[in-house]
Amino acid sequence: MANEYRITDLAKAADVSVRNIRVYQDRGLLPPPKILGRTGWYSEEHLVRLKLISGMLDRGYTFATISELLHAAHHGMKVEQVLRGTPKSGRFRNFKRAATITITELRNSLGASDRTIALSQKLGLLTKDGAHYAIRNPEVLEGAEVLVKSGIEIDVLLDRWVRVQDDLADVAKSFVSIITDKYFNENLPNLGDKAIKEMAELIQTVRPMAHDIVETTFRKALDEQISKAIGEASTYFNASPSATRDAAEQAVEGQAVEGQAVEGQAVDDGPTDDKPEPDTGSAAE
Repeated sequence: MANEYRITDLAKAADVSVRNIRVYQDRGLLPPPKILGRTGWYSEEHLVRLKLISGMLDRGYTFATISELLHAAHHGMKVEQVLRGTPKSGRFRNFKRAATITITELRNSLGASDRTIALSQKLGLLTKDGAHYAIRNPEVLEGAEVLVKSGIEIDVLLDRWVRVQDDLADVAKSFVSIITDKYFNENLPNLGDKAIKEMAELIQTVRPMAHDIVETTFRKALDEQISKAIGEASTYFNASPSATRDAAEQAVEGQAVEGQAVEGQAVDDGPTDDKPEPDTGSAAE
């Protein structure tokens, strides 16, 4: 496969050990590979990310700091946006450092079925890690647990996630087409270095802009739907207009505050013992 690597080949190309690659995955710094059959395949994106992680570790950055900075870069965020969020505590966030959860814990806390676990892996919420599952998004698991305790099955959430994923794929394509419509024509094979550089710069401009547009639009739509739902509920329970208004404002304020929080833990520049082992060659796969 062109530009794809098995884990041992990736380790050699990035000059790190196989063990460290797995450590970075457990820490959420490196995305999981694409699984074909029983083999995980890594891309050039993984190789670039690995070299970046190695460089940052060499400069003395902690795992927590690297995680925050990679998250910020992925979403086109600025440093002040990273520092704005207040770290939260939670049961599944404690799992984030341990990185894994057992199937028994999934079934007991979330009522997870085989379908639930399979769909969670497909969506990237969980990744199989030996006899355990690596948690990729502890915030979603915490929210899912609240729903389950309220009598709402987690599969309801995951099915909505699938719909959103499909819809957002179309949204992402439409934003990318802003650039491709200009450059991807009969002249594409003959593009010079200047045009390619210009295209790359435009893509980097569109990415954070698109993220902000989608986030702002969704937050507004969600606030409107929350207010509408509370308004409809008031007609059944004869709630006073002022009580309905207060409830709607409280729900919207909660959403606004949540929107300011940065996903994951806050930047940690303090001492840490979380360092990978020195690279002395790739371990057996």
